[in-house]
Amino acid sequence: MSRVSKPYEIVERALELSTTDGLVVIADEHSSANLRWAGNALTTNGVTRGRTLTVIATVDGAKGTASGVVSRSAVTAGDLEPLVRAAEAAARGAGPAEDAQPLVSGVPSSPDFMDAPTETGSEVFADFAPALGDAFARARSGGRELYGFANHELTSTYLGTSTGLRLRHDQPTGTLELNAKSPDRTRSAWAGRSTRDFKDVDPAALDAELAQRLRWAERRIDLPAGRYETLLPPTAVADLLIYQLWSSTARDAVEGRTVFSQPGGGTRLGETLAPLPLTLRSDPHAPGLESAPFVIAHSSGDSASVFDNGLPLAPTDWVRDGRLERLTTTRHTAALTGLPVAPAIDNLVLDGGGERSLEEMVAATTGRALLLTCLWYIREVDPATLLLTGLTRDGVYLVEDGEVVGEVNNFRFNESPVDLLSRASEAGRTEKTLPREWGDWFTRAAMPALRIPDFNMSSVSQGV
Repeated sequence: MSRVSKPYEIVERALELSTTDGLVVIADEHSSANLRWAGNALTTNGVTRGRTLTVIATVDGAKGTASGVVSRSAVTAGDLEPLVRAAEAAARGAGPAEDAQPLVSGVPSSPDFMDAPTETGSEVFADFAPALGDAFARARSGGRELYGFANHELTSTYLGTSTGLRLRHDQPTGTLELNAKSPDRTRSAWAGRSTRDFKDVDPAALDAELAQRLRWAERRIDLPAGRYETLLPPTAVADLLIYQLWSSTARDAVEGRTVFSQPGGGTRLGETLAPLPLTLRSDPHAPGLESAPFVIAHSSGDSASVFDNGLPLAPTDWVRDGRLERLTTTRHTAALTGLPVAPAIDNLVLDGGGERSLEEMVAATTGRALLLTCLWYIREVDPATLLLTGLTRDGVYLVEDGEVVGEVNNFRFNESPVDLLSRASEAGRTEKTLPREWGDWFTRAAMPALRIPDFNMSSVSQGV
């Protein structure tokens, strides 16, 4: 075994090899375990391991500081010097970096920086897999077919810098997606869950939920396009508000390019976006949604800067009691805009003070309303209003006077999440949820269901 095989040793050796003014080294140790199933039977399972090393070199020149970033996977001790030299060459060959800042310093080291990485494996499914087998048996006897997958990843990140930072974060990420289909495949229902360890996932409860939705779909009702009172479940709310968060960079707002730009100049900070007491926030220590408590930036972009690596993160309210409170900034864009430093954080929570579950919101409905399952294929139409379009999927149901009376056709929608917040008439109870559209990139979310009096179903869709 190489004498620098451990992650912290890889980081330390890369830092020793540096000949530039500054160096940031990020070692990501990945492990994953997964299960897949189809037709009420497991089909595949597997476990993987891997390592990715990112080296960020900085060079102070006469015209400013330049940076070079190089990432490689499966890095061994023999790969280190060529990797560091490649990053240094990239920095020397680059022009001054617009986002250049002094590398972060003075952050206390993580006490477990020298410990071995934490890994996941098939044991994460020790309780889940037998319960899933029981769900297969119930589905089979009930005339349903279950399809889906469960995936668990664990990434141990080691961050070291030439300014003395030695930080480490372990990030577990678990996702479950479950589809139930009728034997003739004419009816389909979906449920998803986000989890840290699969101990809070109940396959029996999910199967019961899907069975009910398949029963609702036994009656088919065709509806035209139009504006309908609509109940958006937490997963759909998450997909819309994650996109809103990604679109809330301060620099773009100040420069007049987004929905958060003030006509005539400036931003909409301080403006009331919602009449309900909605608070949209991120907190690296949110229970069940814990994420990195410091910046981990493998590259620079609109909402991240490699120069900010290691910068501590604090709980941040993006919207507080309905009022726009913060826009995302790096240290560089904060200086440009005169706004507080507010880096992006890898979770998102919407609180509205509501106590009703989605089922209770359905029961409280008077007249007609639509109940959605989830959204997909979401795309931006107009950044100035954050108008989004997309499709409903895996079940849209008609509610009449508190009862679900059948399944209706799918729709294409045209809506802005910012406008939806301003029109929401009720927010339910906040709960952990899995975004359907953005689940490959963003899994840590907790949202309430929202009641929208006039959700715009712009056209009928033939999607499933």
